[in-house]
Amino acid sequence: MRKKIVAGNWKMNLDYNEGMALFSEIANMVKDEITGSQQAVICSPFIHLNSLVQLAKGYDKIAVGAQNAHQNESGAYTGEISAKMVKSTGAEYVILGHSERRQYFGEDNQLLAKKTDTALANGLKPIFCIGETLEEREAEQHFDIIKTQLQEGVFHLSTEQFAQVVLAYEPVWAIGTGKTASAEQAQEIHAFFREEIANNYNQEVADNTTILYGGSCNPRNAAELFAQADIDGGLIGGASLKSRDFLDIVKVFN
Repeated sequence: MRKKIVAGNWKMNLDYNEGMALFSEIANMVKDEITGSQQAVICSPFIHLNSLVQLAKGYDKIAVGAQNAHQNESGAYTGEISAKMVKSTGAEYVILGHSERRQYFGEDNQLLAKKTDTALANGLKPIFCIGETLEEREAEQHFDIIKTQLQEGVFHLSTEQFAQVVLAYEPVWAIGTGKTASAEQAQEIHAFFREEIANNYNQEVADNTTILYGGSCNPRNAAELFAQADIDGGLIGGASLKSRDFLDIVKVFN
């Protein structure tokens, strides 16, 4: 059975004390209100990671992740953070390939494949993001874009390695714009993900892969999205900065 996950991406928000306060609220609410088997994952800026891991001890339904890691193990890369460093904080997950990294930092599929390899080699579970822009969707290229990102980003992995990967569908046109893919649109793409995984590996691998929806998911639309057969949770941006909103999304799986 594939895991149900709601991951919060704080992006470049919250100073150290603000992050600690928000995480404490979320952790206590998870403890009190989550009755299902779902997992909440908080992906914070690097400054919070070790402290959040310490706060998360004893909470089996909440985990911590980073938002990025370098493709090389170590070296003269001033300002960068390695996967080994992330792992040493106790973090379990790392977001790779987010649309903002692709757009603002020029990360392509080849680079992200290397980052994925390095993350896995250091015991991190990648949350690997894939999705199309508005222009690509309007040109009806979205299936080709998604297929290419899967093939070049993660399909080089062995079956055992791929089992550690969580996929996240990011319709770039629905992030921070107030637009949201309809539940039917999201399901169509998630089903396509699973079909491509089955073609590259096998149906069992496809059935066991967790695929999250990452396009402006909020407490108002989460239930309809998560009710779709191939949507296993969400990668949450703005709503993850408000403890009540985030928990209301996590509670959908209760």
